[in-house]
Amino acid sequence: MKKILLTLLVCIAIAQTGCKKFSEFQTDPNKSTTATPDLLLNTIEQAAFQSTSLGTALMCRQMVYTDGASDEQYYGWTRAGFGNYDNLRQVLKMEQAATAQDKPQYLAIAKFFRAWYFLQLTQTFGDIPYSQALKGEEGLYTPVYDKQEDIYLGILNDLKAANDLITTSTEPVLGDIVYNGNMQQWKRAINSLSLRVLMSLSIKVDDARYDVKNRFATIANNPAQYPIMTGNADNAQLTFYDVVGDRYPYFNNNDMQTAYYMEKTFVDMLKGYKDPRLFSFADKAPLFSALPATDFDAYAGVKGSDPLNDNSGHTTKGEISRINPRFYKSPVNEPSIALGYAEVQFILAEGVVKGWIGGSAADYYKKGIQASMLFYKIDQPAIDDYLAQSSIQLPAVNPLQSIITQKYIASFMNSGDQPFYEQRRTGFPVFDVSGDGVLNNKMIPKRWMYPESELRLNQQHNTEAITRQYPQGDNINGVMWLLKP
Repeated sequence: MKKILLTLLVCIAIAQTGCKKFSEFQTDPNKSTTATPDLLLNTIEQAAFQSTSLGTALMCRQMVYTDGASDEQYYGWTRAGFGNYDNLRQVLKMEQAATAQDKPQYLAIAKFFRAWYFLQLTQTFGDIPYSQALKGEEGLYTPVYDKQEDIYLGILNDLKAANDLITTSTEPVLGDIVYNGNMQQWKRAINSLSLRVLMSLSIKVDDARYDVKNRFATIANNPAQYPIMTGNADNAQLTFYDVVGDRYPYFNNNDMQTAYYMEKTFVDMLKGYKDPRLFSFADKAPLFSALPATDFDAYAGVKGSDPLNDNSGHTTKGEISRINPRFYKSPVNEPSIALGYAEVQFILAEGVVKGWIGGSAADYYKKGIQASMLFYKIDQPAIDDYLAQSSIQLPAVNPLQSIITQKYIASFMNSGDQPFYEQRRTGFPVFDVSGDGVLNNKMIPKRWMYPESELRLNQQHNTEAITRQYPQGDNINGVMWLLKP
């Protein structure tokens, strides 16, 4: 009888176990099943603030590539991708998690990154999906393309709202690898980005919808309500570590060691200014290896516009400088600045020149130069000597050229595509297109074409956007609204 009872109990237990769903066995009770905003923030920051790009260095005439004909270097590019929408989906998830878990401190940062990524997208293409973007979970897979002018208003409003969400009592965020949760530094980054956005609208200064002058002055003149970056410690930058997955992106990069060289117009610019940052950027040309590393004559470049074979010949003879070995030998090297204090100072200098704010443009200009040089570890006596040169003083005639040129120098191997957008907006510095290697009828492109996937998946709205903006069709020379007076 006992054996029968025992057998019956075992069968019941087995039957009850069998009623459990298979999915119940796949859940680890020790692991969270809900995404937390801090984990998402870490991923978002790594993607957003990695702003070190050899492609940008090529198209901005800072470096050349000698192992093939680079589309960036020779201005022969066509399409770009919509990958930043994947990054925006992560921002949306962080925002949703912050709301669901009652962590409002992440919402201001989410607005910052919305503005960050949509700004990059619209600067790349022109009109893009905006108001209906990121709604795939709602079944909206073919969003309309918003006009660039409306997107810019949305970006400015998002940044103002982000600033207003952060007060002195706002709790710090977790998972923050940029500011270690310091919300006041985030507030400074938010308003500094607003200044970048407003300056990018300089051609639209008379358009009442944007109130550019007043918005700019309100931020620049009211640090209590709209604080901005106050030093390099406030840089929005990604720091690298000697850990797999966190190392400098070009560490041990074979191409950088063998195929990337310094561009002649950039090297000549630095030599003409006697700029010690050249020693931080470049290596001595092999032909001049006997000269001291601090001798400007030890450095040389080739023109990015010249044909590949011509440039390869110069490099074979040892006449040209490679990039400084630290860029490929050091796993940590230097942080990748996405938006920095030096840039903010140059923006303020331009704001004074344009009459948007008061103050001394020369002071802001010199602060920007000093901040850049300190970032590249130039010692203070060398900085003082550089700033004392007559060629470095901000001229009364065409001061904008000097401001943008110094901003351009400060962008070497950081700042993403910002130096290209600044050149597109101002014409400074002049990118050389005189050589026979340049494609695109020796013109510098104005934009990138839309991704091919949009022609298949969202053809109607894509075609509408192209027709609205570019009468000649989707092409790299189309002039977007942002660039039209």
